[in-house]
Amino acid sequence: PREEVAYVTCTYRGTCIEQPDFLATVDLNPRSSTYGQVIQRLPMPNLKDELHCAGWGPACGCSESGAAAKRSKLVLPCLISSRIYVVDVGSPCRPPRICKMIEPVDVFWKCNKGYLAVTHALPNGDILIANMGDPAGNGKGGFVVLDGDTFELKGNWENECEAPPTGHDFSFKARHNVLVSSAGLVPKVAGRGFCPEDLKKGGDRRASGTEGQAERGAGSAWCPREAELCPQSLCRARAGWTGMAGSAGFAVPEQRDAWAVEEVIRIPPKDVSGWIMHKMPAFIADLLISPDDRFLYVCNWWHGDIRQYELGRNCKPRLVGQVFVGGSILRGGPVTVCRDEELKCQPEPLVVKCKRVYGGPAALQLSLDGKRLYVTNSFYSTWDQQFYPSLIKEGSVMLQLDVDTDKGGLAVNKNFLVDFGKEPHGPCLAHEIRFPGGDAKS
Repeated sequence: PREEVAYVTCTYRGTCIEQPDFLATVDLNPRSSTYGQVIQRLPMPNLKDELHCAGWGPACGCSESGAAAKRSKLVLPCLISSRIYVVDVGSPCRPPRICKMIEPVDVFWKCNKGYLAVTHALPNGDILIANMGDPAGNGKGGFVVLDGDTFELKGNWENECEAPPTGHDFSFKARHNVLVSSAGLVPKVAGRGFCPEDLKKGGDRRASGTEGQAERGAGSAWCPREAELCPQSLCRARAGWTGMAGSAGFAVPEQRDAWAVEEVIRIPPKDVSGWIMHKMPAFIADLLISPDDRFLYVCNWWHGDIRQYELGRNCKPRLVGQVFVGGSILRGGPVTVCRDEELKCQPEPLVVKCKRVYGGPAALQLSLDGKRLYVTNSFYSTWDQQFYPSLIKEGSVMLQLDVDTDKGGLAVNKNFLVDFGKEPHGPCLAHEIRFPGGDAKS
């Protein structure tokens, strides 16, 4: 069935507004009088958590599929505070409510982990949460585990294995007993803002998995940020995708008994003036695969475009849709594009329902029929403030793109806009989008 509401994580960290983050319930029913509006807000009991990603708790019978799998608990790990909230969204008769909270000190002492990111439910019912660092903000990857029934903190997932230097996203294929994770940013370095000098110091270039690491190559200073494995595996029996923050998209196919990274999508950098560097690389902030494995969607936070690739059986993707929904290279802005391998002119600013859209595409969610792609435009509050200061002033938006599932193609729906700049306590930053009962990312 068509999605009727969405849960969206919203933060006030970095906006100079002293209010707690909240979980917004957005009306997605076109027949409703509140269509495209926030209809409920669940404030967190603490300040400056930075609600970022969100993931579903285990279904009732995690191995079940379709309508039999009911997801009623939303797990909200906090990127900065390292706190974990568990929210009950299972009853349509009442608004969401916090049913459990795990304090940072418990995560620090029991796991020696912090800066929590992406959440997924494991096939055995436990909840896995990827982390980016240790309690001091140094780079440290790995995962913490919650009990799927009680949501108690069980400890670290990797026992005798070596923890990766950093972490952020992950995906797994239960039938092959393989999990692939991506590297991430070092928290205390990212917290200072983006600095080109940090690239010269190198960084982790590995995508870690249960069968070792897949090397990107010694010439790259960028790390993989997003990881997805094909749900139905149209292209190969064991294949996935990881998005490199700063260059392109990559397939992660099996080569005999090892994992290797093959570059299959290249998004060229743009020669610019008026920006922090002379070349503006792509920055893949999020990606997802449609449930039928036909399309791969990529959002490019710096350039401002969302791309739709058709996935062929030979794993060679073909660009079939592209739309700009913000970014740093818009016409009339402070950045001038001097040389561009793809575009003949700089894109026009996007205006939807009389509101100018600032920021760049940062988080995606796809309807289960594949026809509606939703996007928000806050990546991380510190970097939002650095690259898109107008976003802090005007607040985030949530947009809907109409998807052509026959031939491919994307178009902004000009009749849909969730304006988080009009929140009662002031403009906020919105990121993760989740649908009740499960979505394309779960």
